[in-house]
Amino acid sequence: MSTLTLTLVQSSLHWLDKSANLAMFDKQLGGLTEKPDLILLPETFATGFAINHDCAEPENGLVLTWLKQQAKKHNAVIAGSVLVAQNDKEANRFYWVKPCGEVNHYDKRHLFRLGNEGDHVIVGNERKVFEINGFKLLPQVCYDLRFPVFQRNKNDYDIMVNVANWPAVRRPVWDTLLAARAIENLCYVVGVNRVGDDGNGVAHNGGTAVYNFKGETLAKAGDNIKQLLTITLEKEPLDAFKTAFPAYLDADPFTLT
Repeated sequence: MSTLTLTLVQSSLHWLDKSANLAMFDKQLGGLTEKPDLILLPETFATGFAINHDCAEPENGLVLTWLKQQAKKHNAVIAGSVLVAQNDKEANRFYWVKPCGEVNHYDKRHLFRLGNEGDHVIVGNERKVFEINGFKLLPQVCYDLRFPVFQRNKNDYDIMVNVANWPAVRRPVWDTLLAARAIENLCYVVGVNRVGDDGNGVAHNGGTAVYNFKGETLAKAGDNIKQLLTITLEKEPLDAFKTAFPAYLDADPFTLT
């Protein structure tokens, strides 16, 4: 039976201070009491959502080096989004780093118009699915959550992951859409959000959680606190539910351009 143990890291972030953030996460992960297969960090975990500041990483910079070290140290895949320099702009890049040092990534497709993210960040143009422990996982970043067409499960993934800097003022939307995506896509959904105020005075109160394919909450972090949330998912109940209720077979066809 395929199982996957995930550790979701809910934390505040030091604004524009990569060294402080990496040291903080190193200490927080030192408190692990269970052995995860996958560790998930929030969106832009090294800097905060500082898209209009000169803080983007080079392709093989400090943060990616740290991710490789952490993956090896914990013998687990570690993932989260990082601002990475791309010519005169940057990518909001979800890194997927294996213990062996192999690196894959997904670049955020839907850029937050209200915050002018598109003025500073390139649009990701490729939908990615990663594999781990017999599970297929669709990575998404924050604002992506609002766009179900891009996330439509074509029976090609088992878990949707969204890492975010989702503000407290829109927290009910976050909670609702995570559960909705689980229901409509017949998959597990994992949301990892930060807490605390950022450098622009935007408040975040968490909502890090795991939902099953019925939209039921399996685990949830406390609001406004740093927390490591660890849970083990089983593939067999998901497969059994999809066999008994194969709604995906009736989905409307479409093509993304």
